[in-house]
Amino acid sequence: MSEIYLDHNATTPALPQAVEAACKSMASGFGNPSSTHTTGLRAKAQLDEARQRAKRLIGAGEGQVVFTSGATEGIQIAVLSALAELRLRRFAPNPPGSLLLYGATEHKAVSEALKHWNQFLGLGCRVVAIPVDGNGRHDLDFLKKHAADAAMICTMAVNNETGAISDLAGIEKTLLDSASQALWLVDAVQALGKIKLDLANTRIDYATFSGHKLYAPKGIGMLYARAGAPYTPLTVGGGQEFALRSGTENTAGIAALNAVMALMENKDPVFHGHDTLHGFRKRLVAALSAAFPEIVFNSPLDFSVPTTLNFSVPGIGSKELLNLFDSAGIRVSSGSACSSSSSAPSYVLQAMKIRDDYASSAIRMSFGPATTENEITEAVARIALCAEATRQAGGSTDVLASIQDGLLRLESDGVCCWVLTDAAARRCVIIDPVNELNDRLARYVHLHGLQLTAVLVTDLHSPAAEARDALTALLSVQTSGLSDARTDAHGWPLTGTSVQQGETLAFGDQVLACLRASDNARIFLAGKAIAEKLNPEQVQYAFMGKTASTLADKPAVLEMLAATCNQHTILCPGDAQTMLFTTLAAERAVQAPAGNIVNDIHIHAETIRNLLHDRPDTLLVDVREAYEHSFLDAELFDAPVLNVPLAQLASRAGEWLLHTDTPLIFFCRSGARSDAATRCMRRLGYQQVWSCAGGLT
Repeated sequence: MSEIYLDHNATTPALPQAVEAACKSMASGFGNPSSTHTTGLRAKAQLDEARQRAKRLIGAGEGQVVFTSGATEGIQIAVLSALAELRLRRFAPNPPGSLLLYGATEHKAVSEALKHWNQFLGLGCRVVAIPVDGNGRHDLDFLKKHAADAAMICTMAVNNETGAISDLAGIEKTLLDSASQALWLVDAVQALGKIKLDLANTRIDYATFSGHKLYAPKGIGMLYARAGAPYTPLTVGGGQEFALRSGTENTAGIAALNAVMALMENKDPVFHGHDTLHGFRKRLVAALSAAFPEIVFNSPLDFSVPTTLNFSVPGIGSKELLNLFDSAGIRVSSGSACSSSSSAPSYVLQAMKIRDDYASSAIRMSFGPATTENEITEAVARIALCAEATRQAGGSTDVLASIQDGLLRLESDGVCCWVLTDAAARRCVIIDPVNELNDRLARYVHLHGLQLTAVLVTDLHSPAAEARDALTALLSVQTSGLSDARTDAHGWPLTGTSVQQGETLAFGDQVLACLRASDNARIFLAGKAIAEKLNPEQVQYAFMGKTASTLADKPAVLEMLAATCNQHTILCPGDAQTMLFTTLAAERAVQAPAGNIVNDIHIHAETIRNLLHDRPDTLLVDVREAYEHSFLDAELFDAPVLNVPLAQLASRAGEWLLHTDTPLIFFCRSGARSDAATRCMRRLGYQQVWSCAGGLT
């Protein structure tokens, strides 16, 4: 499926004109601008042309434009310059203040630079965030109160996560009215090409820009410094850039940026006007609202640039939404690219007082001034396909939206919860619930009209004991089927009958059994019963909580398992970080060297095709969720593909372990989930199993 790239706030594709200019510079304009021969002079002329065009484009006037490696470097120079000036003047008559103010929604490069250089220079200033309102705009009353005591103020022109446009005129008026001496830095990375800039006619002292956010390559940026603004070079040496930033200039990058700026200056039709961009956003908003009726837009559209949307869909996490869009070939992000690996709520949205659940599940969709109408049309069509995929998956990206026959593994913050469902009998058992999953679990029971046979806890010292009480409170007696039967502290009903393994409980056509591992720990077994007895060969699953991660140190527990389970019984831990699941055979094998488990797990596409030719019985397994799998190209490897989401892997592993001579290949979007599945099966002794290298990238 072709790619629809809607993550322009993270980076942009280089325009063909920029690529051509860079290549031409490297081929024929490769001279060193500091050289005095003709080749060097030619390169210097190109550099000067780019600088003059940049100054015209941002309205630099008599101010200086310095070419940098990007906005982060420009921020360092600006902050260092301002704080070095503060150090010089702090004991002079009428010294600057001692506050370093920055917008609460600033890019981390700003706040971290303030903290770093403040500490490095030994200034001891207070670094304080300026609050913002629900529109993402700075609290001018707060600024008015503190402006006179500020040595430096840092604000964005346009926010990278929400597209919120700062009230720069209001900030300027506040600084002028308070006669503040503070030096003012504006991060203008997301502003260039989206809002008009006339920097020389403002009070702004420094402004930073990054080429790769506007169709130029990475590694090139600009710093504007107002005429007369303090300036301390971050790098010194050969005196390039008027001794403001030494080091041989990135002439190819500057040429590429110049080509982009030329298109902007000449109003080339490759760059759309505001009316067209607003029309694009309107179409995307309509498509998203139709696909996800519960959608919440986290940044008011009236106060943001038209190229950025930030939204949440209640009940769907950002990871699931990102996977959904990515499967449809739509590239979006879950916030700033610099912090997308973090699972914490967006600090930008938190500063705007957005609810934590929305801030944790937010998606950023961003396009650029050069995005084409065809791309928007295709994006709208793909968004509709996303809605259809979720409908077919039960109306949600949540695996619990449809009834899940067999065993399901859920995870939250490194802790596992297990759900065993007998779809035919409409019954389920929940083992080791997790507070963060309780709402989903309760919806699952109610939505599918299930009778809840039991909510079990393996370890009384674990948080699952408290979570069990909360979950049972969420579930009505009528729907859950728990009735008023008494249970022990582990949730085990006290009305069971005694058979070979101890207390048992009927569950559809299966039986649950309870084993006592210690005073506070229980092991729960599940399997098909024969004559009301759960013999070892019938035990399919053993739920062990945190005991499973320490089996090597517990010979008595291993002996108990050997007497009550079989070699292929799936042992289900409560610790998500240790393993997906294991078997008695794997644990008794102990502890095969780690290299045998984790090495050589990857297989490449060409090797997969060769293997399928030689071994047509090879199983290809997509471990993504059903809504992602629905977008799979049927011709991927010209072979049938099974869809077994990672959460349901335990239900199929026992079957596969009976035929370990069959080659097994897992794949997913990025390779992370297929790697986890492969390592798990390798640990269980399945050697002919691999993960598709790099996923579907």
